[in-house]
Amino acid sequence: MDDTSKLLLQRLVRRIPTQMLKATLDKWGRLTVEQRQAMDFTQSKWALTQKLLSVCEENKLTLTHLAELEMIHAMENPNQGMWYTFQLLEPENDAQSVELTQFKQQFKCHLSELLRQMSVKIKKHTDEAVWIRIALGSSFSKPNHLKPTYVVHYLQTPYVFVRNLTSKLKPLLSQALTLATRHQGVKEANLSGRNLTSIRDLLMRQYQQVFPTKYRSPPEEEDQPVLNQHIEKEQGGVAAHRRHMAHQAFGDGMLPQLQSAVYMLDTKFRDPNNRTMTEREETFKCVVKFSSIDLLESLRSCASSGIASAPVTPLLSSIPLKGRNYFVVTDNTPGPSSQGHQTQN
Repeated sequence: MDDTSKLLLQRLVRRIPTQMLKATLDKWGRLTVEQRQAMDFTQSKWALTQKLLSVCEENKLTLTHLAELEMIHAMENPNQGMWYTFQLLEPENDAQSVELTQFKQQFKCHLSELLRQMSVKIKKHTDEAVWIRIALGSSFSKPNHLKPTYVVHYLQTPYVFVRNLTSKLKPLLSQALTLATRHQGVKEANLSGRNLTSIRDLLMRQYQQVFPTKYRSPPEEEDQPVLNQHIEKEQGGVAAHRRHMAHQAFGDGMLPQLQSAVYMLDTKFRDPNNRTMTEREETFKCVVKFSSIDLLESLRSCASSGIASAPVTPLLSSIPLKGRNYFVVTDNTPGPSSQGHQTQN
């Protein structure tokens, strides 16, 4: 085994939790039953790494085999790293008839014609997703298996999810995807996140979004003294209205997990106390970013609790409705007196 193979294996063992390592090695299938039974998973990660290095050298496993192991781990743990979404455009008449074998052959063929030094592996996941691992090289270097790009595509859909995409690979990948899927083009879908399942469900409308039809009654609290029934009734009505507005914007039930929403503002500056900035002909440009472990649930909770004003602004409620978390906001009309704005697609 060369140094790159050893380094990749060391990284994999460190990354995979010990309790998951045995199952991952079983799915890999590159070790014999006796070799797997001889592994002591109560040992330290360093000892496990040394044992695996010895077994892999004994089996004469190569960097390509270790890339398979990494791909198995990536498919079983998709919520690692940042995923970006793309949408295929203008499908041809036979786009719906593309099947896995045909896609694999044509994708590899088109990509190899564009770049010689690369390694491509394609596997189909149990949820029908086609996973692609691409290690890119150059004219003077071998494929870099330490920094692969992952692509996930569901056949017969226009959506593609990509992780670790480099500027060099982006145009090549776009061309190979459009040719292999029988489309005319591809564009960014302006949606990103660390939870692949969530952004997939959001983009492909695979989660149920139920909206209320009437105000909800405030929860009844037992054994609580009623100091003033009129005050309690008024406060309860306000709380119910806030909850109704929040659920009207984001729906009921579980929401897809997003970590951020970005708004690129390209608008006129408005401040009656700052005429210098307000009367400028140039637009005011800035970036507003909302971040949270679970952004949509946080926004819904803020609106329900009264932390944020209701009704919820369309700039925020558009995230689940449009399946996006990146927006460009501009003025409808020029001039410092304009109060309208629009969100560009």
